[in-house]
Amino acid sequence: MQLTDLNTPALLLDQKRMQQNIAQMSEKISGLSCKLRPHLKTCKSAAVARHIQKPGTGGVTVSTLQEAEYFAEAGYTDILYAVSMVPQKLGRAKLLQDAGIRLTFILDTMAAAVLMSTKAEELGTVFPCLIEIDSDGKRAGLKPEDSLLMDIAHFLKSAPGTTLEGVMTHAGGSYYCQGKAELKVMAEQERSAITTAAQKIKAAGLPCPVVSLGSTPTALFAETLEGVTEVRAGVFVFHDLVMQALGVCDFNDIALSVLTTVISHNASENRLLIDAGSLALSSDPGKENPAGQKHFGLACDPVTCEPIEGLWVTSTNQEHGLISLDQTSWSFEDFPIGSLLRIFPNHACMTAAAYSEYQVTNDSAQITDQWGRCNRW
Repeated sequence: MQLTDLNTPALLLDQKRMQQNIAQMSEKISGLSCKLRPHLKTCKSAAVARHIQKPGTGGVTVSTLQEAEYFAEAGYTDILYAVSMVPQKLGRAKLLQDAGIRLTFILDTMAAAVLMSTKAEELGTVFPCLIEIDSDGKRAGLKPEDSLLMDIAHFLKSAPGTTLEGVMTHAGGSYYCQGKAELKVMAEQERSAITTAAQKIKAAGLPCPVVSLGSTPTALFAETLEGVTEVRAGVFVFHDLVMQALGVCDFNDIALSVLTTVISHNASENRLLIDAGSLALSSDPGKENPAGQKHFGLACDPVTCEPIEGLWVTSTNQEHGLISLDQTSWSFEDFPIGSLLRIFPNHACMTAAAYSEYQVTNDSAQITDQWGRCNRW
């Protein structure tokens, strides 16, 4: 298949770039004597996952039970569910346990720990648990110095229905860093927080075999992972414009893009309309472009992938993307109705979530395969 054979919008995946990104992360983590537990919420694809880590060779991370079920079916048996669990979902999770899957959960409140234990007893099982640590104040978890940390640790160790497996954290604050120096500081802040929590638990004579951290920026900029047992990262597989803006990757590392068609010219507003709107590109404005403007993707040549100077998706509606030609040298004649563009996204995870499959390419115009994805919850 050629690009021109595809119905647009279509999700394109450059396999060569993807494999280079995976190799870079694998080399980085192994060089710091740590294990990679990839977060598969970005790719949601067994075909992609097998390039990162083959079934049976290590653990993986998911964020929905749909993902857990899908990757279990693909042969992955050690799965970390990295979102706080609620009791009404545990019956479904027990079915995975019954199928031989080791499914580990996270929590950060005593209420959640009690509910986990109670539901486990009701189901006649035991649920392994990690305590979530807040390393940057951006989302969830307990500060390492919070006294509740030890209360929960003791409870998980002694309560029927739960086991204490360790601690985990995610430095989402890395996405707000400015430059490589700040990324290195954030990586060490993340490591310090999680290892401090682990040391407190171990000092109390409690088990803490798992010390888990990770985000793509901190993983790639960590200078040491001393005291850490595993790293979770996901978007490194594809990268995106946010990762480029942070200095985590170069533009030529971005493996994911959306093929779109010019569907109209709006002469009064001097802009192109394309058939990739917020549902196809996501509504994440990412980081401002070099001109200081918010945007929803960078327009590139569909074959060469070279950026088209000054051409950004400036706004979106559900099924329409709008590209302003103002302050550029381009005209409607350069982009006739029916012509193709390739849009590189701000947020690869959100963009990919709109599609049921990847159109895989090893060069710019030839489609070599289609790889399925799982979506929903």
